[in-house]
Amino acid sequence: MSIGFELTASLRKDLGKGATRRLRKQDKVPAVIYGAGAEPVSITLAHNQLMHSTENEAFFSHILSIDVEGKKEKVIIKALQRHPAKSVLMHADFLRVSMKEKLKVNVPIHFTGEEIAPGSKEGGVVTHDLVDIEISCLPKDLPEFIEVDVSGLEIGESLHLSDIVLAKGLEIVALTQGENHDLQVVAIQANRAALVDEEEDVAEDDDSEESTEESGE
Repeated sequence: MSIGFELTASLRKDLGKGATRRLRKQDKVPAVIYGAGAEPVSITLAHNQLMHSTENEAFFSHILSIDVEGKKEKVIIKALQRHPAKSVLMHADFLRVSMKEKLKVNVPIHFTGEEIAPGSKEGGVVTHDLVDIEISCLPKDLPEFIEVDVSGLEIGESLHLSDIVLAKGLEIVALTQGENHDLQVVAIQANRAALVDEEEDVAEDDDSEESTEESGE
């Protein structure tokens, strides 16, 4: 289990829309901690501290430690509400972690081998269909990211969820829901711009040949 982020919070006793607006004016973020068979706890976090943490992708796939007035809670972030037009965090939901219970966490994908893939060398374009994968595992097995190697792909080939090899103790949630959920993760497609250029070149060659034949007649 990796704990790389620590947050400091205070208990929030004054609830309601009016209290929430006052908190946001003070550059604070209302949040709640719930789960693991314990009562939900309403808390307040410093906006800048939380915003800085969310700028790191690992924040969303790590066990977090929140110090709530001296009591530390191990949690993962489950929801983060952002302002639709401003760079402002509006609310956060945190789920308590039990070391004996499996978690479901969206873990980012890191793609490797793109530059050396045969399809890339032939001018193909790598397309990423997914940027993260929902993983089920115990807290101690939670990875920071999932590595997907595309170095063997030719143009027209792709990798699906079922092609990903995971470490022991990890399970892809979508694959437990049936074959229809075996989503495409990455593919190498033919470069359309190059194809258009080739088609135009062929058309020009054909026109040239026709002109030559007509002049010959």
